[in-house]
Amino acid sequence: QASQEELKAAYRRLCMLYHPDKHRDPELKSQAERLFNLVHQAYEVLSDPQTRAIYDIYGRRGLEMEGWEVVERKRTAAEIREEFERLQREREERRLQQRTNPKGTISVGIDATDLFDRYDEEYEDVPGSSFPQIEINKMHISQSIEAPLTSTDTAILSGNLSTQNGNGGGSINLALRRVTSAKGWGELEFGAGDLHGPLFGLKIFRNLTPRCFITTNCALQFSSRGVRPGLTTVLARNLDKNTMGYLQWRWGIQSAMNTSIVRDTKTSHFTVAMQLGIPHSFVMVSYQHKFQDEDQTRVKGSLKAGFFGTIVEYGAERKISRHSVLGASVSVGVPQGVSLKIKLNRASQTYFFPVHLTDQLLPSAVFYATVGPLVVYFAMHRLVIKPYLRAQKERELEKQRESTASDILQKKQEAEAAVRLMQESVRRIIEAEEARMGLIIVNAWYGKFVNDNSRKNEKVKVIDVTVPLQCLVKDSKLILTEASKAGLPGFYDPCVGEEKSLKVLYQFRGVLHQVMAADNEALRIPKQ
Repeated sequence: QASQEELKAAYRRLCMLYHPDKHRDPELKSQAERLFNLVHQAYEVLSDPQTRAIYDIYGRRGLEMEGWEVVERKRTAAEIREEFERLQREREERRLQQRTNPKGTISVGIDATDLFDRYDEEYEDVPGSSFPQIEINKMHISQSIEAPLTSTDTAILSGNLSTQNGNGGGSINLALRRVTSAKGWGELEFGAGDLHGPLFGLKIFRNLTPRCFITTNCALQFSSRGVRPGLTTVLARNLDKNTMGYLQWRWGIQSAMNTSIVRDTKTSHFTVAMQLGIPHSFVMVSYQHKFQDEDQTRVKGSLKAGFFGTIVEYGAERKISRHSVLGASVSVGVPQGVSLKIKLNRASQTYFFPVHLTDQLLPSAVFYATVGPLVVYFAMHRLVIKPYLRAQKERELEKQRESTASDILQKKQEAEAAVRLMQESVRRIIEAEEARMGLIIVNAWYGKFVNDNSRKNEKVKVIDVTVPLQCLVKDSKLILTEASKAGLPGFYDPCVGEEKSLKVLYQFRGVLHQVMAADNEALRIPKQ
């Protein structure tokens, strides 16, 4: 956002600082010539609106690309920015079209009722009865992929396999979706399976108003018992910025009417729903609290009551890596009993493990289902996940350091040369500031600081930037903008890829002050 006047002022100041004629020492003169040329190249780029717009968008790499000469010189910086942002969006869209967007779910149901429901007298005469039997009683696997055919047409192929207590089946579906306009799309679905026979379906989505939409899905299911039609219609409306209301009507297979209100904010998610239908009618309330921490922790609870009984469910989920979220919940109901549900989301894949513990309401089952996963998680997090993530981060940092080693070495040499060239100017600035009892930088450090006891084993990596900061003082003020301070004259990055800060001890009006700022944080000294 710097104006041309600000650029010219900064250019003149740096030219005076690095001008080769101001230095008699041959080594300093050589270093000054190199830095003077760099400053001149930077000013040539930033003083031309076209090349400045290219640099703002793409950085130095953009200036090295061929083909910029075809851009009309009469275009403004804003027009150039808009043009290349459009080209960038088109490239992203092409990249998205090439992706198949795979989604999958693997569910493994585990019967562990023998842990709590067994009676010793029933197993006295059975060999090996001293060990509880835990077995897998059901499994479900589903997968889908998308294939963009044109900018408006997409083919979706999906399939699933299920088995329960030795019996199972599967199906495969093909859907063709067409976006008809900015307000809606339609989808044709064809399916076949070994249990239900062929399926034909039609789904339509339409925005009725900017705040209201409708979805209709009709299907024909062919089987040995004949043709079974089905129709589902959902009407949704934005009640306010964070709240949606839904009305659903389902006719045919398991006919029902359902209404729900969903409120989703930055810190919470609340749902209330009611359904009247055959065979199930129920009322459900759920609440989820979102903690604003690095691991995106969420705690949730729900109550569901209906003709089938009552179910209370509570649980939590947490991000354990960049692409993985681990969650666990406990379900307690009558007559369903107690179940523990473990879910792992890895990118677009979901792994679900429902563990049925008991058919009765046993306090011991509820206790172990609640405490057990917490103990296992914290043990795994401390002994496995945390060390693995730390080692992975170290590997990435080491790789980044190796790839930028030569560049950082060059930047370090340039920074050290700049500091040597600044000495005379800094001496004059300090004399002027002392005369008016103005701003004097006593000490300044830039890099990685370790203040937390939990990180006491980590190494401090800082450089002394007292001279470069004092050189930036003008009229008893030091103003740094919101940008990485590694790019300032006399600075370089002492710890690539790690969190950095600037710590300054300064004197103003004869009084000592200390301030600490993050790498990209704006800073103004003296503090108002």
